[in-house]
Amino acid sequence: MRPPLLSLFFLSAVSFPGGLTAGADLPPKSWIDPDTGHRVVRLTDEPGSASLYFNDNSVTPDGRKMVYLLPKGLGVVDLTTFATRHIVEGSVQSIVAGRKNPTFYYAKPSGRPYTSELWCVNVDTGESRKVVDLPRRGSIFSINADETLAAGVYVEGDAGLPPASAKASAPAKTSGPATSQGGLYQGVSKEQMMADRLAARYPEVLFTVDLRDGAIKTLLRTTDWIDHIQFSPTDPTLFIYAHEGAWQKVDRLWSIRTDGTGNQLIHRRALENETAGHEWWGADGQTIYYQLHYPPGMESSFVASYNVVTAERIWYHYTPDQISIHHASSPDGKLFCGDGGDPAVHLADGSPWIFLYHPVLDRSNGTVGTNLIKGGYLRPEKLVNMAKTAIHGKHNYLLEPNAFFTPDQKYIVFRSDMFGPSYAFAVEVAKAN
Repeated sequence: MRPPLLSLFFLSAVSFPGGLTAGADLPPKSWIDPDTGHRVVRLTDEPGSASLYFNDNSVTPDGRKMVYLLPKGLGVVDLTTFATRHIVEGSVQSIVAGRKNPTFYYAKPSGRPYTSELWCVNVDTGESRKVVDLPRRGSIFSINADETLAAGVYVEGDAGLPPASAKASAPAKTSGPATSQGGLYQGVSKEQMMADRLAARYPEVLFTVDLRDGAIKTLLRTTDWIDHIQFSPTDPTLFIYAHEGAWQKVDRLWSIRTDGTGNQLIHRRALENETAGHEWWGADGQTIYYQLHYPPGMESSFVASYNVVTAERIWYHYTPDQISIHHASSPDGKLFCGDGGDPAVHLADGSPWIFLYHPVLDRSNGTVGTNLIKGGYLRPEKLVNMAKTAIHGKHNYLLEPNAFFTPDQKYIVFRSDMFGPSYAFAVEVAKAN
């Protein structure tokens, strides 16, 4: 069977498990997975640390440094030496690494009710600076390719707020990536929360803010739940966003230009209970990838793509035992990776592995027609056993591994609590000699 509908959407607004202390014994720095022959490296040293959400860029433009999450703050690891250091201390909302400069963007409380400030830190020097003030109840999700604009949402008025006047500053993003301000672990049941939030129909504004002068531009007003904004890594005027909610209830994936034009639905559902989501940009900045699942009983899942320049669509099929919570593409677009899943937690089927997928495109020439979707399948390779082994304990899939490639494609980064507390790890794509 394919995953139940509830397994196709995930949040991260829950707490760390107890008992995370700096004095805890560190896991081994590296080992070779006995089931796969691939070397695994522990990237971080702090119990409760983790890599970022799979579609949030965490690597500097030179590809050498990766920002990671601390229970309170941000750290950076050198991907060539694996040396680590802290660059931001305190409760902050992680956003993304810049595509142009060695910067990482984050939000922190302003001291005013329900209001935050956008900050950035120079990853090389550790120097932080305030960038702009954000609108009341505003959250930033993404920074554009030339680091001139940020995009986010805010809720107008006091809809959904508690009756008492708030003393705290703006909360973290309502869903999506784990942050150093929130927690890493998923709730075991989110169905009612998702339904309630979608039905609330809060008045939301999709906006951009100019990082040079703080000018706010309104792109869209809606009572839908807008989330998961991601700028193209190459086109500073284009981003995608999600109409959030249970995936079978929403046409989720959209794109829009920063001038408000070109508001386009990328995938329209054609079947009852069809679902699509967990979208991300390819490194070329023009290919949008997403997961596509046919309704229960039809047993078909795909990694799908849409090219915003050519309008070409490709669907790569995979079987239930190859399912991952998230997928990601390699920088050259020739490979995919996935973080697997545990049937006991989220997935009716699925295997607890970090996967490497080799896409195979159907090259047959018998099709007649124009503008047809190209098809293929994913050939999986298992890299890391996430179940209990002689080396480590069982990974708890309430902590989603969120696998992604390093820029040089030598490693796939993921987070895991296989040794107790969470840490960031990386597995070598090539087998150890």
